[in-house]
Amino acid sequence: MITNVLILLCTAFSLYAWNTPGNLAFSETALFHGGYYTVLTGLFVHASAVHLVGNMVFLYIFGHILEDDVGDLRTGAVFFTGGVLAFILSIPFYPGADMVGASAAIFAVMAAVLLVRRPGYSIQFLSPIGPLVIIFFIFNVIAVQKGAAGNVAYISHIIGFAIGLFFGTRWNKKWAKSLLYTLLLLVVYIVLFNVVLGKV
Repeated sequence: MITNVLILLCTAFSLYAWNTPGNLAFSETALFHGGYYTVLTGLFVHASAVHLVGNMVFLYIFGHILEDDVGDLRTGAVFFTGGVLAFILSIPFYPGADMVGASAAIFAVMAAVLLVRRPGYSIQFLSPIGPLVIIFFIFNVIAVQKGAAGNVAYISHIIGFAIGLFFGTRWNKKWAKSLLYTLLLLVVYIVLFNVVLGKV
């Protein structure tokens, strides 16, 4: 339920922002000049239709998975804590920049999903969701190391991911085992992928 509400809010705020003068983006300037509300509006507003649709696809997938495991309230807590803190903690890395989008909040949700899943050989655990989370995280780390330019706040994503890990370790005492299983599963997927490519 909470995931669907968040998707609706992101869509509504983005459509409003695209058609209305004014700035709902989060920024250092807004925060220190009374625009405290932008820590929330910035989460919901997206820069373009492509930005919105891309983020909402991932929010739909990972948000619903986390909802099933920990419920609406905890899923909302991960989303908002990850998104708001990522905005604030990103200020030193992006001084003066306007920041919009739920990407960091979604990375928090993804990280929580990674650790919350209980270790075992269920169909859900053997799905590619866990390995996919790890690949996205590695991609962002590499992007930061290579100094990737553009309008993507890779450091914010990493901050959001770290916040999501905190929640995951709190809610699953066997998180280390879950992570180990997921890493092994990632290796299996990589091997299978190379085998398939080798046969083509």
